[in-house]
Amino acid sequence: MRHRLFRVASHSRSRKQLPLLVSRSFSPLSSQSDRPPFGIAFDIDGVVLLGDTPIGGSPRALRRLYDDSGKLKIPFVFLTNGGGFSESKRAQDLGQLLGVNILPSQVIQGHTPFKQLVNRFENELVVAVGKGEPAAVMSEYGYKNVLSIDEYTSYFDAIDPLAPYKKWTTKPDIDQNSTSKETAKRKISVQTQRVQAAFIVSDPVDWSRDIQVLCDILRTGGLPGRESGKQPLLFFANDDLEYQATFPAERLGMGAFRIALEAIYNRINPIPLAYTSYGKPNPFVYANAEAIAETLLRNLMLLNKYGENSINHRLGWFKTLYMIGDNPKIDIRGAQRAGDRWFSILTRTGVFKGKDNHSEFPADLVVDTVEDAVDFILRKECRS
Repeated sequence: MRHRLFRVASHSRSRKQLPLLVSRSFSPLSSQSDRPPFGIAFDIDGVVLLGDTPIGGSPRALRRLYDDSGKLKIPFVFLTNGGGFSESKRAQDLGQLLGVNILPSQVIQGHTPFKQLVNRFENELVVAVGKGEPAAVMSEYGYKNVLSIDEYTSYFDAIDPLAPYKKWTTKPDIDQNSTSKETAKRKISVQTQRVQAAFIVSDPVDWSRDIQVLCDILRTGGLPGRESGKQPLLFFANDDLEYQATFPAERLGMGAFRIALEAIYNRINPIPLAYTSYGKPNPFVYANAEAIAETLLRNLMLLNKYGENSINHRLGWFKTLYMIGDNPKIDIRGAQRAGDRWFSILTRTGVFKGKDNHSEFPADLVVDTVEDAVDFILRKECRS
């Protein structure tokens, strides 16, 4: 049996319980209406996908945000703490899984804010950590001297004391066309150049090695094996303790890795670990999502041949931005901190599986699936 919808009254807004079915004849950009526009932000893991499998009717739900020709008609973004691949690759993969055309600009990942730091570290030696292609992600952002932790570790003999006992092998991202002389030269360069920053781009794979090497980098001022020095900067793409994957119980995320690294570092170093974390529930992430949704709206209005005055009149003040997520502590808490324009919708397909609302971070609305959430939004916003 499906759970009922659960509504929570807001101190600042009066809301009605609305039926889930909605007419498909609507136009959010109708020139005859002065209704302010709205936008939607979807979490990915536990909301639209579990692993690589669509859930909760997500393909049907998303297709309703496009017209019959497949063109976007309602501005929406994916707002996820996940990552490890470029936004362009993630957009392509999402499009194939969900059956709609996704633009790279619609994908906001945990590490997307690292783009804003490129001017600071563009030519500096930095290390990228995590699953997927962390160094390739940073290179696409414009970092010109970035190494994955796999490659960085390969230049230091015996830096990982447990390497001989590991049954798997890691292939560092080394240019296969380089000669042994060039590789030796590169090794010397890396061993004598200070790392200026470490970026945890996505969930680390080899925790024991990565904690060991990061402690070496951070304690010595960026030169493992040398004397102690000022800690290089450390950035985490998110601070999620848990997330929903294909296994029934939640899995430990980057926040758990951060706790482990910090606990060990603080035991072996007199000065506590300093770091910066990005990702939800940070309010600036939601502000960035709003700005991107506004750009999408402007493009939609230009395609619909709106006048510049009309566009300027409508932009800058979305009436409502909907956050659809599965994690009360991350998605819902973040929407609450982002301001009154954000309306939070909690699904039961991921981290949250309760019958009633979350007690500590209650959503504005609780539904079973993302398709139910989209039904509610379209009924509320797009009545003919």
